[in-house]
Amino acid sequence: MQPAEPPAPADLVASLTARLAAAEQAIMARDKTIQALVAREKDRTAKRHSTMEENAALQQIVASKTLELEAQNRKLEQTTNALRETSALLEMLLKNTPAYIYFKDDHSRFVRFSQSLLKASGQVDAAQVIGKTDFDFFVESHARETFLDEQHILRTGEPLVGKTEKMQYLDGRIQWMLTTKMPWKNKDGEIIGTAGISSDLTAIKTTEAELETAHKQLVDASRQAGMAEVATSVLHNVGNVLNSVNVSATLVTDQVRRSKVASVGKLAVLLEQHRDDLAGYLTNDPKGQIIPAYLARLAEELAKEQTSIMTELDGLQNNIDHIKDIVAMQQSYAKTSGVVQTVALTDLIEDALRMNTGSFIRHDIEIVRDYQSKPTVSLDKNKVLQTLVNLVRNAQHACDESGRADKQVIIKITSTESLATITLTDNGIGIPVENLTRIFAHGFTTRKYGHGFGLHSSALAAKEIGGSLTARSDGPGHGATFILSLPVKPEAHSS
Repeated sequence: MQPAEPPAPADLVASLTARLAAAEQAIMARDKTIQALVAREKDRTAKRHSTMEENAALQQIVASKTLELEAQNRKLEQTTNALRETSALLEMLLKNTPAYIYFKDDHSRFVRFSQSLLKASGQVDAAQVIGKTDFDFFVESHARETFLDEQHILRTGEPLVGKTEKMQYLDGRIQWMLTTKMPWKNKDGEIIGTAGISSDLTAIKTTEAELETAHKQLVDASRQAGMAEVATSVLHNVGNVLNSVNVSATLVTDQVRRSKVASVGKLAVLLEQHRDDLAGYLTNDPKGQIIPAYLARLAEELAKEQTSIMTELDGLQNNIDHIKDIVAMQQSYAKTSGVVQTVALTDLIEDALRMNTGSFIRHDIEIVRDYQSKPTVSLDKNKVLQTLVNLVRNAQHACDESGRADKQVIIKITSTESLATITLTDNGIGIPVENLTRIFAHGFTTRKYGHGFGLHSSALAAKEIGGSLTARSDGPGHGATFILSLPVKPEAHSS
């Protein structure tokens, strides 16, 4: 068998060329496949990167929102706490204030009010007052007057400030009040009712009535006694006490008129206007943010006002009691002698000073107490108190007329087994030597508006209880000293 004949070179080249072309096509196809795979992987990688970036962005958004929500929660918690604190303070104020605070709708019906008003109404449950009007608690005349006042405020928007009202309840009780009312507006500024606050003036009015009664009793007693000299001396002493009464009454009235209580009503109206968004108002509004601290300060100021007013009212009552004692003493002149009582001499001096505290403060006079002994004496205390009040007032006038800056009154007490001595020394205008024997005479005075009864009646009173009243001075500009000597035990003597 013959071996195959090898292909011709041209055929071999053609075959190789074909095979090379096929290989190139295969390589190109493979390259395209690889490129497609690379491109697809790149696309996948890009998508993965995009997803990661989106996830990272989403995580940032979530973190940011979480922080924002946490901040909002903290702010909401602060707002809630502030709201609770403000609400608690307001409730405490409405629960404890002695003033009557109230809100009424446009038909003058009670909507909200203080505990003091609920108690005054005679009701136990607030539901028994809500929706009621003044006609349900007061006589027709007073209820009609308050209704007209409130309707005027609703029409005009003008507040009613500092009106003195006599309130008569249906059960016969009577109260005197100092009332302030104002329009109650909603958050849009529309008037939806009235808000009011009333402070009790009954104690002042009662004191004024007692004072008037005491004055009438004094006039009657003086007329019955038929003793012009005694009557004028008593009137002088009453006049001294009346000066203190007038000062105290004026101070109380001024304090009531300047009272911070009116601020409670305004604050309540302000809170009511923002009732729908009270939390936001208390937290975000600059005015709302200061309300909690303001309420705390207001409560403190109201407590101070109440303490101050009660102190003045106690002084008023003490002065009224002293006037009654003077009237009783005047009546005793026409009947029997005074009742002997055992008292501490320092107590009588302090009472006399207390009745003139206002004068000493106004005239900047220093009181120095030098109680070297504190004896207890048995005597008619009303006559001693009358004398001490006259001497204290006399020293106050002497210091005031001197014009000096360091005005001073020294009160000294010394005693023995049988005698107690009160020495009252002032650094006032002094007494001329020629007047030392005349100052105790009836009608003698060197003061422009004096009447010459005080020292005369004091000397008589000291003599009537077995004591004496003398004076000494080194002359004008050197002050004066008055010495009141009193028996420790009562002695038999003629009046």
